[in-house]
Amino acid sequence: MFPERLKELRKQEPGLTQEKLASQLGMAKTTLASYEQGKRQPDLKTLTKIADRFSVTADYLLGKDQTPAWVTKEDTKDLKEFLESNEGSMTFGGVDLTPEQDAQVRVAMATIFWNEKKKEKK
Repeated sequence: MFPERLKELRKQEPGLTQEKLASQLGMAKTTLASYEQGKRQPDLKTLTKIADRFSVTADYLLGKDQTPAWVTKEDTKDLKEFLESNEGSMTFGGVDLTPEQDAQVRVAMATIFWNEKKKEKK
């Protein structure tokens, strides 16, 4: 999923070549090409840098948020802002959630977000 999403985001910007994007991200063109071909996976720092560059979530890049096919880049930016505005605010019985629980909550929030966004588009 990551290689396809990365390539798709790059191609959505006219004139954004692998070389230009690699330069913006501070990496070699061959590294970026390897990501798009699925031959390599970025580390967490690089994944975050790519997500920030395109104003999407890392979950979107990894295909973990069940993003519907009709979603636009602006919609993914809205989701990122929505999730970030609620980040760290979830507890259960006054105790912070575990990383696994936090991931489950993020998936649920993304699902609710997409359902509401779909209603807006109708």
